[in-house]
Amino acid sequence: MSDYSARRIMMVDTQVRPSDVTKYPIIEAMLAVPREKFVPADLREAAYAGENVALASGRVVLEPRTLAKLLDALDIQPSELVLDVGAGLGYSTAVIARMAEAVVAVEEDEALAAEATKALAAQGADNAAVLTGALAAGSPKHGPFDVITIEGGVEVLPDDLLAQLKDGGRIGAIFMQGAVGIAKVGYKDGGRMTWRFAFNAAAPVLPGFAAKQGFTL
Repeated sequence: MSDYSARRIMMVDTQVRPSDVTKYPIIEAMLAVPREKFVPADLREAAYAGENVALASGRVVLEPRTLAKLLDALDIQPSELVLDVGAGLGYSTAVIARMAEAVVAVEEDEALAAEATKALAAQGADNAAVLTGALAAGSPKHGPFDVITIEGGVEVLPDDLLAQLKDGGRIGAIFMQGAVGIAKVGYKDGGRMTWRFAFNAAAPVLPGFAAKQGFTL
């Protein structure tokens, strides 16, 4: 067993299971995907620490607990199509690819998107595709989606993105207010969204998801 395999087991046993994440597909995916291959090479030693791992310019790979709890709340099924927004180097996409029928990842940083494509191919994730484009725009031509995951903080969700969610579908996001945030799951029914609290979490706000600053005197 490699050192990283042991760390993966430790990550699941100390960060994921104690957070009330018990769904087998999530546990299996997080044990199987080598997280160290989806973080910057100089940060591999930090891959399994219980914290967000920094990527380019205010972007992160979400800590294992946060991603696991978000996936647990979303309850992705093997027949579902998922949109993974802000995929970074593709870790979340690789995990979701083991749970869903297919996953479309959107990343606007071209260097990150190129690396994610390579890393996913190396893992044999042939049901995942990485698209380069504005995160807030999603991927209308591949939708509508059963599930949308957002790999970072949001202050507002663009209507264009919500429009790509199937009726009966759900979206998971971390809503930030200053330094504090809460993860919520939104359910679409008859074109309307209903939101439910999932858990407390924090992440940097993604490009395109910040609230417009109102002008104040």
